[in-house]
Amino acid sequence: MQTIIVSNWQEFMSLTIELDGWAFRGQQDERWPLQSSLSRYLSAFVPDRSAWRIQEQRAIRIFRRKAHNYLSDVRALSDDLRCLGLMQHHGAPTRLLDFTKSPFVAAFFALERAVSNAAVFAVNTPALWTDRAVPVSAPHLVREMIDPRLPGNFERFYLSDENPVMWFGEPAEMDQRLIAQAGTFVLPGLLHQPLDMILDQYTCSDELLRKIVLPSEIRDEAMRSLYRMNITNASLFPDLEGLARSIALELEIVWPAQVVETLA
Repeated sequence: MQTIIVSNWQEFMSLTIELDGWAFRGQQDERWPLQSSLSRYLSAFVPDRSAWRIQEQRAIRIFRRKAHNYLSDVRALSDDLRCLGLMQHHGAPTRLLDFTKSPFVAAFFALERAVSNAAVFAVNTPALWTDRAVPVSAPHLVREMIDPRLPGNFERFYLSDENPVMWFGEPAEMDQRLIAQAGTFVLPGLLHQPLDMILDQYTCSDELLRKIVLPSEIRDEAMRSLYRMNITNASLFPDLEGLARSIALELEIVWPAQVVETLA
């Protein structure tokens, strides 16, 4: 994995032009590994790794048994990827990693609450889409074969927790947040390895993963630029929660005195 430390916001914007079509994930601390919420939770609170598979299955089963009480349309519960996306959306730990097709949305999530150097990870999804990149130990596990949207594939290739693969994509039906964030999911086949270690086991002539470090010094310039792009919590989360979360950034944006008087 190549690591690049940018010196200013303009450098980040220029750098992302080279990554057209890639998928991006922002993390507010550049030291954090590229792991799912489920991997982090199990690593912290379930030391017996042999129990991870059973616990993940149990968590999904519990959600499916009870979530219907809160849903007007329960069809999502029978679709593995949509069910995981719904769990993720509402805060359950899953093996999904949230990515976006927009480097600027990723930068927003990286910098919004960052108090130290943040990072944006970029995955070469075009190479993975065309199967130029395949796992060395299982070259037959190409993208189409491991598609979790196909019946039985999630259990076979992911819940088994034994395949060094990753798949990216979206459910057949996307919710409002996924659309607003230009979102996509990355689904790893292993819980105990971060995404960079899984991709290290792929063979490909192209670079598959890049880490762009955003120093804390550029946060102010970057957040103001993103605000002008209308990339805020209010636009990324099109509901009352998003509006409420967006107020924090408004505390940072200081308008000229004459504008404040006019608005008052």
